[in-house]
Amino acid sequence: MKVNKELIAKLSNLSKLKFNKEETELISEDLSKMVDFINQLNELETDGIEPLIHMNEEINNWREDKLGEVLSQEEALSNSPVQDSTYFKLPKVLDKN
Repeated sequence: MKVNKELIAKLSNLSKLKFNKEETELISEDLSKMVDFINQLNELETDGIEPLIHMNEEINNWREDKLGEVLSQEEALSNSPVQDSTYFKLPKVLDKN
């Protein structure tokens, strides 16, 4: 995979992020390093090595859910700068593009 301005522009559009020229150059350099590293990993001989699901053998120690203090709807909405009746009102984040 070749990292170029077109790829950065496509990723920028997909992620809905805007970058200036300096940021684009930094991102391009970082992404190139990542792709190079992945290519190095792809060259490793892995025959006979079992795939790992986790890096260690530890298991999760789950805790029981306990009911704690609960905010009423009114208390929760009081933390929002803008609300609409019984809902938080937020600015639009994504376009339909």
